[in-house]
Amino acid sequence: MRASRLAALELRRFGRGRLPRAALVALLLLPLLYGALYLWSFWDPYGRLDRIPVALVNDDRGASVGGERLDAGADLAEGLRESHVFDWHEVSAREARAGVADGRYYLSLTVPADFSRRIASSAGDAPETGALQVRTDDANNYIVGQISRTVFNEVRSAASTKAARSFLDRIFISFSDLHGATEKAADGADGLEGGIGKAEKGSQALADGLTTAKDGSDKLAKGVSTLDTAAGELETGSQRVADGTQQLADKVNGVSAAVRPFLADNEEAIGDTAQLVADGAQTVRDHLDTLVERAPAAAEDAHTASDLLSGTYTARCEEHVPPADPACEDLGKARDAAADVATVADDLNTLIADQDGDLAAMKSDLTTLQEQAQALADRAPHLTEDLDDAVKKVNALNDGAGKVAEGAKKLHTGLGTADEGATTLDQGVGRLETGADDLNGGLFKLADGSSRLAGGLHDGAARIPDYDERERDARTSVMADPVRLASHDLHPAPNYGTGFAPYFIPLSLWMGAMVAYMLIPPLNRRALAAGAPAWRIALAGWLPVVAVGVLQTAALLAVLHWAIGLRMVRAAGTVGFLFLVATCFAALVQWLNARFGPAGRILVLALLMLQLTSAGGTYPVQTSPGFFTALHPFLPMSYVVEALRRLITGGGLGPVWHACGVLVAFTAGALALTALSARRRQVWTLDRLHPELSL
Repeated sequence: MRASRLAALELRRFGRGRLPRAALVALLLLPLLYGALYLWSFWDPYGRLDRIPVALVNDDRGASVGGERLDAGADLAEGLRESHVFDWHEVSAREARAGVADGRYYLSLTVPADFSRRIASSAGDAPETGALQVRTDDANNYIVGQISRTVFNEVRSAASTKAARSFLDRIFISFSDLHGATEKAADGADGLEGGIGKAEKGSQALADGLTTAKDGSDKLAKGVSTLDTAAGELETGSQRVADGTQQLADKVNGVSAAVRPFLADNEEAIGDTAQLVADGAQTVRDHLDTLVERAPAAAEDAHTASDLLSGTYTARCEEHVPPADPACEDLGKARDAAADVATVADDLNTLIADQDGDLAAMKSDLTTLQEQAQALADRAPHLTEDLDDAVKKVNALNDGAGKVAEGAKKLHTGLGTADEGATTLDQGVGRLETGADDLNGGLFKLADGSSRLAGGLHDGAARIPDYDERERDARTSVMADPVRLASHDLHPAPNYGTGFAPYFIPLSLWMGAMVAYMLIPPLNRRALAAGAPAWRIALAGWLPVVAVGVLQTAALLAVLHWAIGLRMVRAAGTVGFLFLVATCFAALVQWLNARFGPAGRILVLALLMLQLTSAGGTYPVQTSPGFFTALHPFLPMSYVVEALRRLITGGGLGPVWHACGVLVAFTAGALALTALSARRRQVWTLDRLHPELSL
């Protein structure tokens, strides 16, 4: 019988009753209980630290720094509460001691009364360090104590950095204040220098200006004298203009008196006549255009009519003898008349063509005539008003000329007085020019001294650093915490459970194989009794447990992924690799049970313990004692753990392929040893009939 058939029969016997079926179900779920429960129990313990009760004692009394209140203890306590690292309980010092002693609190953190004062002392003459007091009790829980030391080291570092930042920030602010005061002094010196410089330049400009003014006043005196002479001539000329405009006004007013009655009586007639002329010019211009356009067509039509009459006459009167038509005489007269008309039309067309330039000029003249006649027609009703406006303008011109003559007379009189004043001004400007030269010399010396003062103050301000808020923050951050750790995790595990999954999953599969061979015999009894080949007996006992191991793996990974939340970077690779792990563990456990019988179960458990302690599943194997370090390379679970880490969290696949090779070698070797044990079991000995140990 084939090995697969024997394996199927071995599994089929579990379906013969309720108890065997229940045993098979328990067998399938056993690795799930081991792996899922273990991982679930501490899947993310660091994410639940806020459930650990911790006492917080804040005895800090605060301090005053630079006129400002500092409550470093309250700030620290608020930061701890907002961090949600532990379940903080703010209590008194006595309650904290009692709570740690009786286990109500795993530990306590005390902020001493002088905490703020010590922090503030960093800005004084005698700086002191602040001290945080931590009380733990490993009798409550050793791991919590280890975690708290790490957490409180971070708290201490953060508090120290904050205190250093405060101290350094005040130093930088002092630099800025000193720089600002020096700059103000330098700015004041600049203002003084600028003012004196401006005064010196002003005095120089004043001296130069007075020199120029002296020249100008001299020219002014001469110019005013010249203007006085010209004003006399202007007075005489403007009087002559006034006399002339008076004569013009008298003549215009006389003509207006004579013409105005005529225009008033004939405005309508003048307008009608002008409109008639405009309409006539328009009509002639339009007919002229029509004549030019229709003359060639008229000549052509005349020739057509002449040709038609001539043809008719020829057909009716000349081709029939005697003539067929009694009207031939009249047709002949009509033919001759049509020929005369065609000749006249040709002459007219030729005349128009020869006179094209004159006709165009005539058309232009007619257009101008029409526009002028139309303008006269439009303006005719207002001719009287236009005459009155013209008379008013002439009279206004006469009045203006009279006023100009009077102004010229006054100007001549004023310039005579100005001539005397310009002479006096020229003498005064000469005296001012001498005083401005003396003032400019003194201000030049004062400007040179103020310039040296401003330069010295600016040099001093440039040597004092001045940092704005952003620069102070940057420098304070660096000086308060000059060394930072830049860490980068290439393939991070999202939580504690994911990191330990490579350790507990193979443990579960080993336990599954171990319990499976408690229910399924390692060597098929039917095959042994039938004397089947040893290799077939080995396969018949191995394949049922392999099938169970595959189902155990599928159930375990399904629960870990869908229920607990295990995320695998290479999910398909993880499943396939664990199927190989299940087959290898089944072969090893089968061989130990087949070779050593009941004692093999103890060896299976012992081998599990050795693998767990030497696989490096929790701490690196290098931290273990030398015995486990030496044993590490020779056990299959060492390679399984390393390969699962690469499959679940990522990384190179070299260890995975190495582990596959090792597991295949272990599987082949174990099956060969099992076949050898089967061959021995086919021979009955006294030890087999009476075993020394039976489990």
